Amino acid sequence: MATTTSITTTYAGEFAGQYIAAALLEGSTIASGGITVKPNVKLKEVIKKVSSDGIVKDATCDFDATSTLTLTEKILAPEEQQVNLQLCKKDFVADWEAVQMGFSAYENLPPSFSDFLIGHVAAKVAQKTEQNIWDGNTSNNGQFDGLTKLVSLDAALPSAQEVAGTTVDSSNVIAQIGSIVDAIPSSLYGNEDLFIYVSQNIARAYVRALGGFGASGLGAAGTNAQGTQWWNNGSLSFDGVKLFVANGLADNKAIAAEKSNLFFGTGLISDHNEVKVIDMADLDGSQNVRVVMRFTAGVQYGIIEDIVTYGITNSAN
Repeated sequence: MATTTSITTTYAGEFAGQYIAAALLEGSTIASGGITVKPNVKLKEVIKKVSSDGIVKDATCDFDATSTLTLTEKILAPEEQQVNLQLCKKDFVADWEAVQMGFSAYENLPPSFSDFLIGHVAAKVAQKTEQNIWDGNTSNNGQFDGLTKLVSLDAALPSAQEVAGTTVDSSNVIAQIGSIVDAIPSSLYGNEDLFIYVSQNIARAYVRALGGFGASGLGAAGTNAQGTQWWNNGSLSFDGVKLFVANGLADNKAIAAEKSNLFFGTGLISDHNEVKVIDMADLDGSQNVRVVMRFTAGVQYGIIEDIVTYGITNSAN
């Protein structure tokens, strides 16, 4: 392909949705099923969660409505975001031609050059979205409020479920994760979609402890005398609770919650969606290509009383 060929392409509204989905939904938390995705939030959505007290009572002859159902509402309001990026065609065309000729290791990259560039940008957006889900702050450009900030501002978080953190390493990780499990309400413990979402450094420390390299480890040889080699990015659990490595979480932080209580919202068919690849050759004679993306994204939780935090200071308590 000659680099002077025009590759200007425009997608808008729901037609841009497939490209926006590739950008937003490939972050590790979403791609690995660690959060509930609401894909078609136009402007905002009310998340309703119902809780109840003991509804089974001793039988009587009369109707006695003594049980209580409590309806909790949270607002999921994705924020508009954009990508404005300029790339040079000559920096990418060689890799794209390798794909066309079958010489690339990336066998799933799209065949058109414009889609190739969108794929490059989408990977960067996915990485940023992963960070925003957990550690975002809307006061920073290009971020929305992440789950860490949202839970830290909720005064309804029970103090017993706000676990103080420390610098985690292989010598103390067993005790620290244990303190999280101990704070999980008995009504949640054992639920199928309950996870402890941990930062990367906590996960690494736990693997090393299980490999026998920490004071709380299983001995010099670790699990099955394999050291840390037994773990190959597989599943981890602690006291029967599954661990989820949340790459976007800051070091020494963790959140225990049900997946069904955590939500990511975006508008894949929203009119705000826009994806453009603009070839600047016909405009200024350069080899530059401009990629534009516009989309919405945001997170929210349902019931704060069903969440345990570790290393996250609640400023509202």
